[in-house]
Amino acid sequence: MFEDDYNDDEWDSIEDILRKYEDVKKGDSTNILDEEEFESVIEYYFQNSNEEQALLACEIARTYYPFSPGVLLLKAEILTQSQKYGQAQKALDEMEQYDNHNIDAVLLRSDIFLAQLKFDQAALWLEQQSGNYNGKEKTEILLELSDVYDESEEFDAVYDTLKRVIKIDKRNEEALQKICFWAEFTGRLEESIALHTQLTDDDPYNALAWFNLGAAFQGLKLYEKCIDAYEYCVAIDENFEFAYRNMADAYMRLKYYEKALDVLAKHVEIAKPEDVIFEAMGYCWEKRKDFTKARQFYRQASQLSPQDDAIFYKIGETYAREKQWEKAVKSYSVALHLDKENAAYCMAIGNCLMEMDVKSEALVCYLNAVRLKPGNKTTWIALIRGLFMTKYYDEVIIQLEVARDHCGEKGDFNYYHAAALFEQGKVKEAMLQLEKGLKETPKKLKVFTDLNAEYMLRSSVAELVSRYKKK
Repeated sequence: MFEDDYNDDEWDSIEDILRKYEDVKKGDSTNILDEEEFESVIEYYFQNSNEEQALLACEIARTYYPFSPGVLLLKAEILTQSQKYGQAQKALDEMEQYDNHNIDAVLLRSDIFLAQLKFDQAALWLEQQSGNYNGKEKTEILLELSDVYDESEEFDAVYDTLKRVIKIDKRNEEALQKICFWAEFTGRLEESIALHTQLTDDDPYNALAWFNLGAAFQGLKLYEKCIDAYEYCVAIDENFEFAYRNMADAYMRLKYYEKALDVLAKHVEIAKPEDVIFEAMGYCWEKRKDFTKARQFYRQASQLSPQDDAIFYKIGETYAREKQWEKAVKSYSVALHLDKENAAYCMAIGNCLMEMDVKSEALVCYLNAVRLKPGNKTTWIALIRGLFMTKYYDEVIIQLEVARDHCGEKGDFNYYHAAALFEQGKVKEAMLQLEKGLKETPKKLKVFTDLNAEYMLRSSVAELVSRYKKK
């Protein structure tokens, strides 16, 4: 009920009213204020955080207008804000003697119940009152009721209440925006499809209904259908930003990157620049293997979000795909500077340094990755592979035992162990480790053969592998 701060003209007016009010306080009977002027005084003091003076103004106003619902409602609002809930309820009780059909009073009493965590009472009150109103006022009460159910974590009831609003007002923006979220949150996407299909049949130019229909299809991974719905949405409202955003996501999931780029370009035309949009465009160009254009958009994203380490990592990935190792290291290093605890960034730098034949520094990076994520198999594999490539076979075996302590027995570990033992000439032990690997994860044999393809030239190895392939 309280308005925002006064503008200049209103300020001149309130100053005059306050002067008259001060005269009334002094007992000057020639300057009587009307009801609206008293309400302005009460609002002025309340907005200026002077609760005591606001309540005093209420009491003075009531000596002149004892049956004023407006003054009593203001008093109840002030008392509610001051957490004097019992007194606020009494003020509302008194007000209802003079005006028992005031929606602001209905909503305020609900707020009091909520503030007291009396969710059931708030819901019951609003449910009862909703039967006394029609049209816009009824939908307002039901929207308040949906918020009460949200507070009390009765999420299905939130969805059901929003449905009731939409049945009354098929274009209620607030209800349509909220029900889209709650349909997904409650897992009632198929219900949402039925609801919004009916809405779009009845009202084909309802852009929000088309958007919600698309979102429901998208939630069920029915991407072609969701794109069709979004197409209708933007045909009705060509500036519907989220429809373009979601449509682009659907195209990307279908791997239609060119179409996704077209939609994202439209989003850029109608909306403020956003890092996530440029990042998505970079991703699409990366998938199309145009790494120069991918970097162009990733850099635009990084300009808008310079602290986002993941974007610099993605720039590094594009350089790595082109085998521009030095440039890749620079980008990965920026990412690591922004997030010093990221093991993946350490491994990425290590991989580049290995390609650049700076192996000792690469091993330091792998060791850092293991330190950051000691329970992660991938970090250990990176370190162990690095040690193998630098021919530290004894150290490979030592680190494999430490890795097993942290991660448990893994087929990959057996293959690396077997390879290291073969390189040391310990054939019998190597064969035992190879057999363990084949038992554990036969599909990962390539881990072993990639380390040295000549292992398969050994008749004992070929025979063992052949035996497990037959199994």
